[in-house]
Amino acid sequence: MASFLSQMVVRHRAGVRILPAFGNTSRRLLSSHYQEARNVKMMGETRSMNGIDATVRNDWTKEEIREVYEMPMLELLYRASSVHRMFFDPTEVQQCTLLSIKTGGCTEDCGYCSQSVRHKTFVKPTPQMKIDEVMAAAKRAKEAGSTRFCMGAAWRELGNKKKAFNNILDMVREVNGMGMEVCCTLGMLNGEQAKQLKEAGLTAYNHNLDTSREFYPSVITTRSYEDRLETISNVREAGISVCCGGILGLGEEENDRVGLLHTLATLEEHPESVPINALVAVEGTPLADEGKADTPDIWDMGRMIATARVVMPRTMVRLSAGRLSFSEAEQAMMFMAGANSIFTGDRLLTTSNPEFDADKALFAKLGLNGKPAHSAPLQPPMEMSERVVVTHREVLAAGGSVIDTEETHALPQAA
Repeated sequence: MASFLSQMVVRHRAGVRILPAFGNTSRRLLSSHYQEARNVKMMGETRSMNGIDATVRNDWTKEEIREVYEMPMLELLYRASSVHRMFFDPTEVQQCTLLSIKTGGCTEDCGYCSQSVRHKTFVKPTPQMKIDEVMAAAKRAKEAGSTRFCMGAAWRELGNKKKAFNNILDMVREVNGMGMEVCCTLGMLNGEQAKQLKEAGLTAYNHNLDTSREFYPSVITTRSYEDRLETISNVREAGISVCCGGILGLGEEENDRVGLLHTLATLEEHPESVPINALVAVEGTPLADEGKADTPDIWDMGRMIATARVVMPRTMVRLSAGRLSFSEAEQAMMFMAGANSIFTGDRLLTTSNPEFDADKALFAKLGLNGKPAHSAPLQPPMEMSERVVVTHREVLAAGGSVIDTEETHALPQAA
C-alpha cells in the first residue's frame, strides 16, 4: 500500500474561476481561502502545487503525522514551505505583543512555570495592572508595529474574580477600540465568561495544551488535559478564535510532540493560531532544578513548526517563547518552515524576547512585512500566478453526495 505522502488526490473538475488581483487591498478581499480574518473551517479543501497536495482536514492519524514529522529535514522544509505558499503570502507575518497584567501567585504546579507559588523563583506576585497602565503598553506596542495585543494573568481560572474580570473586560474594550486585535490568556473559562469576553470585543483566547495527553501528567497535576480541552470548547462556542499550542523541552519524547500535533489537528476546527514555544528553563522551577529540561535546538523547532504547517495549512503558526536563543539565520529557517506569526517586545510574561528594533531590522533583512489587524491574510502569490489548483469538497444534504469543484487562480492577462 502506498504511504500517505505518496497518495494522489482524485478530483472531478467542475469549472475554473479566474480571480483578478490589483494590489494588496484586492488581494485581501479576493483571498478565496479566508472569507473572514479568522476562518479556519472549510475542511476538505485541497490545494496542489508542483506535485504537492495539502488538505484542510481533521481526520489525521498519529501515524500520518509521524510520517510527516520524520521526513528528512530538507524534504520536510520543502513540503512545509510549499504548503505555506499555497495558503499564505510567506512575506506577511503577524506581530503580537504579550503583556503580563497579573504576575505571579498562581496556585498551579506547572513544572516549567516561574509564576507558581509552589516554586521559589525570581518572580514575585504583583497586583493586577490598572487599565491606564495596560493602555499605555498597548499604545507602545501599536506604535512599534504590533497588531495583536495579548494580556496574560497568572491564575488557574477566572472563577469568581468579578472585579478583576470586569476590569479585564474594560481593557479588552479599550484595546479593541484602538483598532488592535485583542487576545487574553486567563486560565480556565466557563461558557458565560467566554461569552462576555466575546461581547467585549475579544479576538482570540490562548489556552495551550503544552504537550501530549500521555506526557501531560508528568508536567502538571493541578489541572487535567480535559480541563484544558473544555476551556477551548467554551472559547470556540462563544465565537472567539482559539490560540492553542505547546512547549518543547519539557523532557518529552518525539512521540509526545507528534501526539500534541495530533490532538490539535483533530479538533473539530483547527486553532486559528498555534504557538510553538521553546522552553526557557528558570531557576527554581522543577524542570530546571531537577535537570529535566531539555532545551530544544533549531532542528527540534524547525521540525515542529514545519509539521504543524503541513497538518494545519490554514493556521497561523507562531514562533513564540525562546526566540531570543536563536540566531537570525535560525529564525529565518523557522519562517521558511512555515512560521508566520511572532511575539514582539522585550518581554514575554516573565522571560526575555527580542526588542522591537531588532525585529524591525530582521524583517527588513528577510523582506517580511507585518500583517494588519482585523484583516484577512494576503492572497498567496502562488495562487495568483496560476500555480495553485484549489479543490473544494462539498457534501450535499440530500443523499450525502460529494461534489468536488476545482479553481485555478491567475493574474489578469495583459492587454
